[in-house]
Amino acid sequence: MSEAISVCGLTKTYGSRMVLDHLDLSVKSGTVFGLLGANGAGKSTTIECMLGTKQADGGTVSLLGQDPRRDRRALFERIGVQFQEGDYQQEIKVFELCEETACLYKSPADYRALCARFGIGDKLKNTVKSLSGGERQRLFIVLALIPSPELVFLDELTTGLDARARRSVWKTLEDLKAQGLTIFLTSHFMDEVEALCDEICMLKQGRAVFRGTVEDAKRACGCERLEDAYLMLSDEEERE
Repeated sequence: MSEAISVCGLTKTYGSRMVLDHLDLSVKSGTVFGLLGANGAGKSTTIECMLGTKQADGGTVSLLGQDPRRDRRALFERIGVQFQEGDYQQEIKVFELCEETACLYKSPADYRALCARFGIGDKLKNTVKSLSGGERQRLFIVLALIPSPELVFLDELTTGLDARARRSVWKTLEDLKAQGLTIFLTSHFMDEVEALCDEICMLKQGRAVFRGTVEDAKRACGCERLEDAYLMLSDEEERE
C-alpha cells in the first residue's frame, strides 16, 4: 500500500516556544488517520505546515508524492480541506458558495448530491448565516469534498452535530474510504476515533507520544477504553 502522507522531522517554533518538535508521520493511502492531542498540542499547526499554508522551520512533507509548497497548484486539484471554522460571507447562499468552490476545480463533484448525502440538500437556497452550527459543519465537509479529492483533511469534523448526524457522517466517510479516499482527521471524540481511524498519533506539546492503532494504544496503557489511554498519554486529565 502506497503512502499518501509522509512527514519527517517537522519542526515549528513561535519565538522561543517549540510548537512542533521533529514530528514524523506516515499515512497509508485509502486509510483514516487520526491526529489527537489536547488544545495547544500542535494539531492545527501540523496540518497548516503539512498543507504549506504555514512555513515550517524544518523537516520535509510529501502529500500524494508531491511537495505541498513547490507543487501547490497540482496538489490543489487533489486535496480537500475542512477547517473547524470557515470564514465565509454570511449573506451568501449555500448553493452560491458551493458553485464558487466547484468552479475552482477541473472535475468537481456534484455538490447537490453531496449536500443531499450530508443531510443539507433542502438548505441550498438558505444563507450560510441561517444554518445551525451542525448544518454549517456539514456544509464545510461538503466544500472539502467538492474537489473529488484523493486526500482530505478534516479538523474536528463532527463538532456541533447531534448523535444521529454524527453517525450519518461516519457512515458516509466509511463509504468514501472504501472508494479509496484517504482521510486525515483531528477529533476530541474518542468514540469517533475508535469508529473511524485505522491508525492514530497522539501529540503532547508538539511531540508524538504515541503512534499505532487504537488497540495498540489501549494495550500500551492497560486500558479498556481509548479515552482513558488518551488521557494518560496526553496528560489532559492532569491539566484539568
